[in-house]
Amino acid sequence: MIGVNVKDNESIDRAINRFKKMVTRARVLNEYRDRQQFTKPSEEKREALKKSVREERRRQRENY
Repeated sequence: MIGVNVKDNESIDRAINRFKKMVTRARVLNEYRDRQQFTKPSEEKREALKKSVREERRRQRENY
């Protein structure tokens, strides 16, 4: 579970910003959105394959 301790002489806004960074780095919202609807395993495999192809093309462009 993600939590932020407010330090001495620290503003609430800065603590909220630290909390937001921790949430985005932990990908909590992405996981929440993914779990809201069911995707078939075959669709997940298809999306993973598409993603890997895109990443491979990007790597090829960078190395070229």
